[in-house]
Amino acid sequence: MPIRIEMPRLSDTMEEGTLLKWRVKVGDKVAANDVVADIETDKATMELQVFDAGTVASLVAPEGSTMKIGSEILLLAKAGESVEDVAKSAGQAKGSSAAAPEKKATKAAGCTDRPGGDQPPEADAATAVMDPPASSGKEQTAGDQRLRVSPLAKKIAADSNVELSELKGTGPDGRIIKRDIEAAVASGSAKKSGAAEGKSTSAKSTGPAIAPVAALESKLVPITNMRKTIAKRLVESKQTIPHFTVTMSVDLQPLSALRGTINKQLEAQGVKLSVNDFIVRATAVALTQHPVVNSSWTSEGIQYHGEVNIGVAVALPEEKGGGLVVPTLRNADAISLRTISSDTKKLAKKARETGLSVSEMSDGTFTISNLGMFGVEHFEAIINPPQAAILAIGAGIEKPVVRDGKIVIGQEMSLTLSADHRVIDGATAAQFLVALKGLIESPASMLV
Repeated sequence: MPIRIEMPRLSDTMEEGTLLKWRVKVGDKVAANDVVADIETDKATMELQVFDAGTVASLVAPEGSTMKIGSEILLLAKAGESVEDVAKSAGQAKGSSAAAPEKKATKAAGCTDRPGGDQPPEADAATAVMDPPASSGKEQTAGDQRLRVSPLAKKIAADSNVELSELKGTGPDGRIIKRDIEAAVASGSAKKSGAAEGKSTSAKSTGPAIAPVAALESKLVPITNMRKTIAKRLVESKQTIPHFTVTMSVDLQPLSALRGTINKQLEAQGVKLSVNDFIVRATAVALTQHPVVNSSWTSEGIQYHGEVNIGVAVALPEEKGGGLVVPTLRNADAISLRTISSDTKKLAKKARETGLSVSEMSDGTFTISNLGMFGVEHFEAIINPPQAAILAIGAGIEKPVVRDGKIVIGQEMSLTLSADHRVIDGATAAQFLVALKGLIESPASMLV
């Protein structure tokens, strides 16, 4: 009997999952605990492991398809079984019929092996419909070689007068996709088609050449499970939590000076602390001094948390679906700056590359969102339920300040606390920021 792999339940609230990317192909041999796919749940992108050895007979669920829990997504042939015979039984398990419509729609678009990051199936399908069947863009002849070209890439190439035979595709099986055309146009390495070359030699230039820019496209991008969850939670937060915000400016120069000294001493060990690492540490200490900020509103009462677990918002790249995830630094008040730094880097890297586990994003009691690294001076963040507050960090900006009656150049940073008014009063929020300001402006005090 073949081994049937079904869509697993990877979180307690998961009802369906999206198969983002296959890590294997038909014919590959896999061993127990091998990672075979990336699955997007309602909370994170996670790796799918198999627990039995076998040979991949059928990738039942196409990339980009959304499957309900228990739906068949992969079929493995056991040792001694025929891969071809096993493949014929694909889709016969209960719940697996949900894959059929997705697969049909993708095939109609001429993009059954659609790479992540080119475009969603809906956009490719719309482009394919506009082209006559004889020139669908799936293949194009160049001499004796048949080029594999996605419909969107073919359209952009035609609009930009790019000679497809001169390009090397980076999509599956060498398919030329959208990013290949855009990269060639941007670098200036793309050769123009014969018709375009003939036209350009006969026409006289009337002015300086204009640098080509990537063309905008009209498309409808499907909403991912993670984006749906983010939207639901943010709407719930704004509708059910009475937000108010308090902003305070802090002098960043003392912290910058201490950071420079420590980093110089740690340079030989390959350790480099960020400003955000210090802010996480200072926030953790301030939360122990003002525990009501480290609490949650419940129907039974205000729940004070016995641990300081700080969530650090991490932006995901577009190829991972965009959006934010919030990995948790547990017991942030009891760990060193070096541990805060290493754990933050490790979790952020995992979030962007392979996805975080549910446990790595659970049990947060307070969240920090830092857009200062992008140069944003001030913003207001939305509270992450069931937490009672979130801290928004702006950029450190050099500006004139008055010290000892003289105008000098200082470095200031804004801290904005968004708080749940059911739990935190205005005076309490102000006192918390005063404590945080004191720790940042006298940074040695956060180290003891």
